[in-house]
Amino acid sequence: MERMKNGCVVCNMGHSNTEIDVHSLRTPDLMWERVRSQVDHIIWGNGKRIVLLAEGRLANLCCSSLPSFVVSVTAATQALALIELYNAPQHRYKADVYLLPKKMDEYVASLHLPTFDAHLTELTDEQAKYLGLNKVGPFKPNYYRY
Repeated sequence: MERMKNGCVVCNMGHSNTEIDVHSLRTPDLMWERVRSQVDHIIWGNGKRIVLLAEGRLANLCCSSLPSFVVSVTAATQALALIELYNAPQHRYKADVYLLPKKMDEYVASLHLPTFDAHLTELTDEQAKYLGLNKVGPFKPNYYRY
């Protein structure tokens, strides 16, 4: 982090608390200044500073309040992913990072439609053909990242 430009914001968008080596930043040579809850300036002797969010933990912890809807979508997605890992044949998944299948994302989204008093209609054959989609999804092309 010494090579980062002054004023850079550092946050963790990963899945664990070990992706940013915060321990190495807690030295007598660096000063920590709490800006507000979950936001710290780490200041070098030459005056350079970086902004560290959530002390290197997941960035969404910086929000003073996370809407319950977001928590619900996140928890449902994680639960379904864990169920998939648990039920998968032993060697299907290696230790790696995987994108969730679009069908799983769309299923979680469908579970949350009542929150908005919304419902989906089924594509007609003509609509599906025009869009180049299967009538039952997934509804985004493979290159699309949720």
